[in-house]
Amino acid sequence: MDIRAILAGLAFALMWSSAFTSARIIVADASPLAALTLRYLISGLLGVAIARALGQSWHLTPAQWRATILFGILQNAVYLGLNFVAMQTIEASVAAIIASTMPLLVALAGWAFLGEGLRPLSFAGLVAGVVGVGLIMGTRITGGIDLYGLMLCGIGVVALTIATLSVRGATSGGNFLMIVGLQMLVGCLTLALATAVFETPRFNPTWPLAAAFIYTTLVPGLAATFVWFWLVNRIGATRAATFHFLNPFLGVAIAALLLGEKLGARDVIGVAIIALGILAVQLSRHSKT
Repeated sequence: MDIRAILAGLAFALMWSSAFTSARIIVADASPLAALTLRYLISGLLGVAIARALGQSWHLTPAQWRATILFGILQNAVYLGLNFVAMQTIEASVAAIIASTMPLLVALAGWAFLGEGLRPLSFAGLVAGVVGVGLIMGTRITGGIDLYGLMLCGIGVVALTIATLSVRGATSGGNFLMIVGLQMLVGCLTLALATAVFETPRFNPTWPLAAAFIYTTLVPGLAATFVWFWLVNRIGATRAATFHFLNPFLGVAIAALLLGEKLGARDVIGVAIIALGILAVQLSRHSKT
């Protein structure tokens, strides 16, 4: 893995982890589904426009279209839509921790449903992940966390896991930025329908809302997704996924720094255990490949 790939992986982890904090700021002054619909409209149009300027085509292969639609619905609409709704009542650090378990769930689902082997190191990583999540959530549940919001985050990470498993290798063949932009427009359309059915849009114009919206649209929304695709294309999905082990640390740290969310000793220990579990699973997959 060269230095450019390492820097890109670190940048992706930082951008991805910061999205939970910016989302928490947004939903304080705007209805979540409407705000996310607008975000994806802007990000998607920008992505497609830049892709066209770079000479990329929207004439995708059938596998690429399938990946675009599945990812657009499951990741952009279901996963992020439910997380935005949930963060009206739960902390950004909690949402970040739950979302960070996605690599563990991918490994578990691959073993349970796809017949993929589970090495001892992977098994140890899965056990560590369960222990870490249990340690953190046990404290939060007894402390009165909103269980409905917690459930929404859980459903969201399951949707993200299904999306990840469904589109493995389907985005190969180029046109990466075009695929990113079209995925966002699919998410925009899906969320627009959800907004019309479930939500009465509200916006309270404030500077924090404007700053957070611009940031989440351009950085986690567009830049992080493009960096991820570039990284996967350069070093492969298995190696790229290793950077996910940084997400629990960064997600909690950014929320504590910018939002003042409390971070207890059990939270720190739980986050460290989850991160080590993710790293163990990814290292096991890397050695297998």
